[in-house]
Amino acid sequence: MADGVLFVHNNFPAQFRDLAHTLLARGVTCRAISERSARGIPEVRTASYALPRGTTQGIYSLAVRAEADLLRGASALRAGRMLAAEGFEPQVIVAHPGWGETVFLDELYPDARQVHFGEFFYHGRGADIGFDLEFKAPDEEAILLGKAKNAVLALSYTDADAIVCPTQFQASLLPADFQPKVRVFHEGVDVEAIRPGPPEPFPLPDGRTIAPGAPVITHINNNLEPLRGLHIFLRALPHVLREVPDAQVLIIGEEGPRPYGGQPPEGGGWKAACLARVGEPLDMSRVHFLGRVPHARMLAALRLSTAHVYYTYPFVLSWSLVEAMASGCYVIGSDTGPLHDAIEDGVNGRLLPFFDVPALSEALIAACRDPAATAAMREAARVTAVERFDSRKGREGWLDLLREQGLKIP
Repeated sequence: MADGVLFVHNNFPAQFRDLAHTLLARGVTCRAISERSARGIPEVRTASYALPRGTTQGIYSLAVRAEADLLRGASALRAGRMLAAEGFEPQVIVAHPGWGETVFLDELYPDARQVHFGEFFYHGRGADIGFDLEFKAPDEEAILLGKAKNAVLALSYTDADAIVCPTQFQASLLPADFQPKVRVFHEGVDVEAIRPGPPEPFPLPDGRTIAPGAPVITHINNNLEPLRGLHIFLRALPHVLREVPDAQVLIIGEEGPRPYGGQPPEGGGWKAACLARVGEPLDMSRVHFLGRVPHARMLAALRLSTAHVYYTYPFVLSWSLVEAMASGCYVIGSDTGPLHDAIEDGVNGRLLPFFDVPALSEALIAACRDPAATAAMREAARVTAVERFDSRKGREGWLDLLREQGLKIP
């Protein structure tokens, strides 16, 4: 008899952490399929897999992603058989289909309902590809590669009974045929734990400390790269640092092995590539690259922030933006699609043209010189976070949807 939920995510628990813990607390049976490198949740029996091989040498370039996704799909199917051999048959499969793991699961569990997480549907034009032509204008190959990423993803969505998208922008990227399946609600953040609070002295790696009250500009970029506007942000800083001599800049993030936007055309990492393109001296004694930091330290930086810069290509909206809003930050964002689901210009933050470096500089200078002027927008950002991005609402959205799929949840 079918019972419980099967989570499928190559890096489980990832976006499903809160939902999995919620279901476990209510006595719902949970199992998972993931790659062996995933951290998992101790209470969730996980069948892990490893890819049997890499990409076929000489394979047609547009088929590389599809082959990799199909390899993962077949591997996930084998992992699922281990769970089936133990007598587990899910009522509902909750999955991130972006890496192919779900594509064959209907062969093993034909009667299970499937709820997919619709994080991003790729486009050769009109989204992240071709938005920023500075580093490399997309040729036909790049455009076709972008679209080809959807081959197995689209096949997986045909098996979905519902597709959960965190924002309207992300939902808008899905083809019309899938739109009737779409539900829009954000998984949210813990707005009770992440909230405005008194700033505290912030120790720097070099032994210095930033005292509360100093002008502090924050920027969080999980993978330091242009897709999140690092090059624009750095170019804005020389003018800001000249005009605001006591300003400090905190940049959180690291150069991950697989940035969303690919590697710099000249090789090396994006941090060096973006710094090399600043075009004028940058006072590095006041620009602090902190790398990846514990979550508590990130929140401490946000509570200290005078202005938080969040820029992005038309791509996935970051959790860090929502956490900045929940912290009551004054957000200066890019006027791009993802931000329209969170920021209204002049009401709960600012939206500026992505490529307008002087506009960003002037906005930062104004914020540092008169932080009291942004108080109303800070308060409104917090209100927006509570109204739209509260994890309790996201949790209820998931539970209601799973009940619709027939899952009995106490």
